[in-house]
Amino acid sequence: MAEVTPLDPHLLVHIAQSLNLPLPGIRAVMGLLDEGSTVPFIARYRKEATGNLDEVQIRDAADKIAYIRDLVARRETVLSSIAEQGKLTDELKAKILATFDRSELEDLYLPYKPKRRTKATIARERGLEPLADYLWNQQPAALDLIALAQSLVDPAKEVPTIEDALEGARHIVAERISEDAEVRKATRALLFDEGVIVSRKAMDAKDEQEKFKMYYEYREPVKAIPSHRMLAIRRGEAENVLYWLIEMEEPRVIGLIRSRIATADGDWTPHLSLAMEDCWKRLLNSSIQGEIRLELKRRSDTAAIDVFRENLQHLLLAAPAGPISVLGVDPGLRTGCKLAVVDETGKFLADDVIYPHTGRTDEANAKLAALLAKHNVRAIAIGNGTASRETDTFVREFLQSKGLGEIFRVTVSEAGASVYSASDVARQEFPNLDLTVRGAISIARRLQDPLSELVKVDPKSIGVGQYQHDVDQRQLQESLEATIESCVNRVGVDLNTASWTLLRYVAGISERAAQNIVTFRDTNGRFRSRQQLLEVSGIGPKTFEQSAGFLRVRDGEQPLDNTAVHPESYALVEQIASSLSTPVPDLIKDPKLLERVDKNAISAGSFTLADILEELKKPGRDPRDKFVAPSFSETVRELSDVQPGMVLEGVVTNVTKFGAFIDVGVHQDGLVHISEISNKFIKEPSEVLKAGQIVKVKVLSADAKTKRIALSIKQLQAPSGKPSQPSPGGRPSGGSSSHRPSKPAPAAPQSMEEKLAALNSRWKVR
Repeated sequence: MAEVTPLDPHLLVHIAQSLNLPLPGIRAVMGLLDEGSTVPFIARYRKEATGNLDEVQIRDAADKIAYIRDLVARRETVLSSIAEQGKLTDELKAKILATFDRSELEDLYLPYKPKRRTKATIARERGLEPLADYLWNQQPAALDLIALAQSLVDPAKEVPTIEDALEGARHIVAERISEDAEVRKATRALLFDEGVIVSRKAMDAKDEQEKFKMYYEYREPVKAIPSHRMLAIRRGEAENVLYWLIEMEEPRVIGLIRSRIATADGDWTPHLSLAMEDCWKRLLNSSIQGEIRLELKRRSDTAAIDVFRENLQHLLLAAPAGPISVLGVDPGLRTGCKLAVVDETGKFLADDVIYPHTGRTDEANAKLAALLAKHNVRAIAIGNGTASRETDTFVREFLQSKGLGEIFRVTVSEAGASVYSASDVARQEFPNLDLTVRGAISIARRLQDPLSELVKVDPKSIGVGQYQHDVDQRQLQESLEATIESCVNRVGVDLNTASWTLLRYVAGISERAAQNIVTFRDTNGRFRSRQQLLEVSGIGPKTFEQSAGFLRVRDGEQPLDNTAVHPESYALVEQIASSLSTPVPDLIKDPKLLERVDKNAISAGSFTLADILEELKKPGRDPRDKFVAPSFSETVRELSDVQPGMVLEGVVTNVTKFGAFIDVGVHQDGLVHISEISNKFIKEPSEVLKAGQIVKVKVLSADAKTKRIALSIKQLQAPSGKPSQPSPGGRPSGGSSSHRPSKPAPAAPQSMEEKLAALNSRWKVR
């Protein structure tokens, strides 16, 4: 592990204050991270040290600590560079050490930073700095302005006239103003507060579908523009349809600069004014606009990534149907429906192809009946791609005709299944199977346990992002990896059935270690205890410490191995059992015994003890919700069947800043714009909706030509804003629980033009 430098106490105080977290907790988080602990481990098993900081707070602290460490390293570089130039004053050093903002640090360094040849450097080479000093100091001197300028006229130095001398001096002053840290800070703040983003259609631009029509002539304040509109404008620029800039009233900026620079009137005043105007037009405007464009990109990227992360989290924590045998169906019309059966552990058993939509119904019925009977299938998972509704109808009629009411069918999102089936992971799992069969297996497994299957797919292929290809890809990947890690460790992983693709997200376990665990299991049989992990190559004491609590061993030698109780706390459980004169296995079998525990008599931290008692009440519990399948209308199979006024049940597939996309079972998601979500004002759709949630919607409009469906939830609500018929539940493509909205906040009114633009900006076609 690379050596890390501890932060000074005043830096830790700054971090604690900026995050509004306790200083001891920040200090503990830093120490634990430096020791190699993972965020899930710290959040779950080091609550006493951190003061019960949750995972989000710990990740925020980790990010802030990393930022400050980078800042400290940059500070040292800046101080060293300025000192080598012999220009480091005590005042400047104090300013540099006092800043906690990277932009401000770079502003302070700018005057001393090596730079390319500029008009100002040329003027200095021509000996015009004394004249610039006269303008800058704004004080009478032995020579007045004209006399001083005349003394510096020298044709040999390319200063033939007094005006040339004054112009060169103004260039030097303009650069000094542009490099003044306080001026830059104030100007930057002014453009954020009062600047206006203006986008226009580029000349000769081609936008055949008019995706960006809303932004052909568009204006919105910098401080108010939401992330999705900023991302849309940026995408339009990237596709050469739009160009955009930030407008600011020039007199307002010049006035701000003058208030910071001008101190007295004199013969220098007109030239100082000209230098200020030149500074803004030639130097500051483009520089500050560039900084603000980067900051707007960073903010919109972060907001879009947060939307993606939240949607992904709900998908990964979707309710599992559980350990039942499943028949997966990858639907198709002329190419047939690919079938794959997996047992209750997800093991592949059999596959076949049927052609129920090309006149071979009897053959399809026979094959389907044979697979269901032979493998005792409990559920049928049908992918939601092409021919999904037709296949669902065929399966429904088949089950009814055979009297197989005990077998239920579910439509499953197959987003990313094709990516998985062609991946190295799929080839490693099923080297001898066709791509389409791998896809059907993935669909079946998604019904059993969406988390275990979705971790095999690049999250960017799951289709729940907002402008995901436009944002910072490194930041996106890190955020999504952290989200997957968080979900996997929250649920826990069965050590004896998990794939290496799932095990690699367990806290502390690397990809190589995950593969070694599977190899060990294949060679030696199932794990009998967590302790046996230490026999696996690459699993040392630190890895064991970080991972053991998140791994489950069912029916093993130690009953606590099937709980979230960490092995380091087994002695504490023994103490609890001893205090009740009960063996540990009996304590797990009869959690009611825990009601008699005298917490004051147990030598453990309050957070740790509370977690252990809670876990023992429901040992090995799955934190995910109970599975509930959505019920699509049997009369609505194609987009042409959707009519205004219909009330349909659907599943939220994606939540964005401007609305939510709903699958109503016609291969084309409909959009509930933010203005149609609730009778109460909401700031963001995610306050009341989440991916995978089952909802009732009313159709506002449906256009088969443009493949657009506009939906409403609020028109089915009571005046209070409460859904008239809330439907918690889910499926493998999302979570399944009711959602309690947070305190509503006002949202800006949305025009119909903006609604259509939102529809244009992202419309998912199955």
